[in-house]
Amino acid sequence: MREPFGRRLADAVAVRGPLCVGIDPHAPLLERWDLPDSPAGLARFTDVVVDALAGSVAVLKPQLAFYERHGSRGLAVLEDAVARARDAGALVLLDAKRGDIGSTMDAYADCLRPGHPLHADAMTVSPYLGPGALQPAVDTARQSGGGLFVLARTSNPDAGTLQSARVGERTVAQVVVDTVRCWNTPDWVVGDPLPDVAAVRDTASRWGPATGSFGVVVGATLRALDVDLTGLGGPVLAPGLGAQGGSVADLRRLFGDGLVAGAAVVPTVSRDVLAAGPDRAGLRAAAERWAAELAG
Repeated sequence: MREPFGRRLADAVAVRGPLCVGIDPHAPLLERWDLPDSPAGLARFTDVVVDALAGSVAVLKPQLAFYERHGSRGLAVLEDAVARARDAGALVLLDAKRGDIGSTMDAYADCLRPGHPLHADAMTVSPYLGPGALQPAVDTARQSGGGLFVLARTSNPDAGTLQSARVGERTVAQVVVDTVRCWNTPDWVVGDPLPDVAAVRDTASRWGPATGSFGVVVGATLRALDVDLTGLGGPVLAPGLGAQGGSVADLRRLFGDGLVAGAAVVPTVSRDVLAAGPDRAGLRAAAERWAAELAG
């Protein structure tokens, strides 16, 4: 089995920095690049982004929906892009936001298996059919060395409608974080009660650095960090930089300098980099500016 995703992510961040760039070829962006909204335009866009960035950024995050909307030809473009990005040294996080139960969730997670046409290093998943519904994806990730990022505290305007609802004394978002924390805990098994956060804080150091393969999605545009990430043991994907209003200052306000500088937080930017295309040098320069700001 390949090295677990969490360790590969830590290694990639150590060499390339923590930046993740989203690949979001929506119709207005294809038009801005003077490309047709077709499989051919999609392929041209994707080729340019992968060629420009896969050799330098730690993570590329293609949004599956923008490829699915072009049918089988769109998925063929994505299959080629995933393979080329990984060959160039980038980790590929498939932004799929899948969530289901049983064999269906198992099928969604197949893309983490080596040999799959969309073989990705990690994928985003939704926990809102219940944390246990994601167990097939957790099992696949463990078996294949893949990773998962679970939607926890997103920053879209009405996210709090569900994520801030309470389950006993905790918010739904906190239950998600606590569940993912358990997945990164060596001695926890499915069916055990979720550990008390205070107990985790006291013992987290024995689990070593944050190189677990299971992470959460927490938006970089939140006004305040209202979930406790203590002892999570895995990465935090922080979308929202740039066009969505998030800044490096917001990352540090929410997560602290230590996390931003290390492997635990993976900041994501999409439109602010992609808007610099179709010039490859422009794309690289835009990504380098964000990388430099994150490192500063």
